[in-house]
Amino acid sequence: MTTVRELEDVVRQQQEELDALRAQVARWQSQFSTGRKRDIAFTNSANEVPPLYTALDLADTAGTAFEVPGDYPFTRGIHPTGYRGKLWTMRQFAGFGTARETNQRYKFLLSQGQTGLSVAFDFPTLMGYDSDHVRSEGEVGKCGVAISSLADMETLFEGIPLDKVSTSMTINGPAIILLCFYIAAAEKQGVDASKLQGTVQNDILKEYMAQHAWCFPIEPALRLIVDGFEWCAQHAPNWNTISISGYHIREAGSTAAQELAFTLADGFTYVERGVARGLDVDEFAPRLSFFWDIHNDFFEEIAKLRAARRIWARHLKERFGAKNPRSWMMRFHSQTAGVTLTAQQPMNNVVRVAYQGLAAVLGGTQSLHTNSMDETLSLPTESAVQVALRTQQVLAYETGVPNVIDPLGGSYYVEALTDQLEAEAERLFTQIEDIGGVVKGLEEGWFQKRIAESAARQQWEIEQHRKLVVGVNEFVTDEPELGIPILRIGEEADREQRQRMAAMRAARDNVLVAQRLDALRTAARGTDNVVPFILDCARSYCTLYEIRAALEDVFGAYREPVFF
Repeated sequence: MTTVRELEDVVRQQQEELDALRAQVARWQSQFSTGRKRDIAFTNSANEVPPLYTALDLADTAGTAFEVPGDYPFTRGIHPTGYRGKLWTMRQFAGFGTARETNQRYKFLLSQGQTGLSVAFDFPTLMGYDSDHVRSEGEVGKCGVAISSLADMETLFEGIPLDKVSTSMTINGPAIILLCFYIAAAEKQGVDASKLQGTVQNDILKEYMAQHAWCFPIEPALRLIVDGFEWCAQHAPNWNTISISGYHIREAGSTAAQELAFTLADGFTYVERGVARGLDVDEFAPRLSFFWDIHNDFFEEIAKLRAARRIWARHLKERFGAKNPRSWMMRFHSQTAGVTLTAQQPMNNVVRVAYQGLAAVLGGTQSLHTNSMDETLSLPTESAVQVALRTQQVLAYETGVPNVIDPLGGSYYVEALTDQLEAEAERLFTQIEDIGGVVKGLEEGWFQKRIAESAARQQWEIEQHRKLVVGVNEFVTDEPELGIPILRIGEEADREQRQRMAAMRAARDNVLVAQRLDALRTAARGTDNVVPFILDCARSYCTLYEIRAALEDVFGAYREPVFF
């Protein structure tokens, strides 16, 4: 048994070692302060970065010295086997033109080794409009695939067995409608909803905060999300009902800490609404997932992902009383930062994406999309998306990075930065609580103003040469920009969609369509879960806008208040 005297000796020795280190750091600081330094801002997304980290920066914490992967609070990862058990899913975002064209791109990606599908919808679909709606003119198929009914969804996944592939759908305002199209398409293949795997983004709070692709006012939109939680828990238990997205918050200009805090606050709000419905937190929380932006500051992004896992685990366990360890585990998809891609010298984007992808993997992502070099100019070409996919495959099979779980654990810098981001997030949680919560903050423009301020500061830093962007404000060339092939979407998709929709409307049972839409309106006016009614509409080939309009008749439309 260790005596008191022996413990005192150990403590004394440790104190002496720390005092010696303090003296060393003081001497180094004197040398550093008089040395020559470059005239740029040594900052991450928000703060100055100290030039050196030592054990002194972890004097009040052990970091993750006594934590292993797979154990609460999961700072080092949610799986004890890390990537030795299963590599991350390589899920390239894809969609353009018609469902037929995108189906061909999916089959190409799967043939090249992609392990999951991710659907990019065009702008009319994102806003809940059919391809033949007057507001869709000029936008059909331009920034993603046009999906206006079950017929389009059937074509999109023709020849792709939906019980064998995981699918992610990036859609928010009309998310529940597109999910019902997907479920109905699976039924047409003979695949029950219980066999489906994947995610629908369905994160409406960040739309009001950052991206602005909404349909309905906040409260009915939240009702639809909780309806999805409830229905999927019973009928589609392997489906992730929401992907709570920091990506678009960061793309709008937030700092890493704001992305972390605002996204997690959104997540807590969804949990609160589920619990208020009477759902057991352990019934739906295991199917909540997240989506993070992987920006340029390498170590900050890694620390952000580690902090996110730890914060989510602690709050779900201690604040919401979740008892199932799966409820504590944050699972997430990552995407390299679209906002960092440059139109100037676009080949440089290959390098940016490679480093961002490396950060995502070192941070322990479960799924990854790597942007293509040409995405700031157009939708990606087949050759560009192949390079982006190969970037992930090189990481997975050639670098040795997946061999060790959380290889940066124990780094003074990474551990201290993880703690710092966690503390900053907690300070922001307190501010959000003080203003009355997420919904109140959205109604008053609090989040929107914070993001706008951050975006303005970052742009100022670039314009003032405080931040250097290769090929944009430094290392600029006078030669013509390197030409790369560009994928151009013409008007053929618009014409084809209109023809398809006219034929579909003529062939369907329009009396049944009207009945199903009336039943949906009635359900929306009451308290019934509306998912079964939307599914019935989908099966009857009601269109996206017809379903949206039926719900809008009851819920009304959202009009953003003026904040600035």
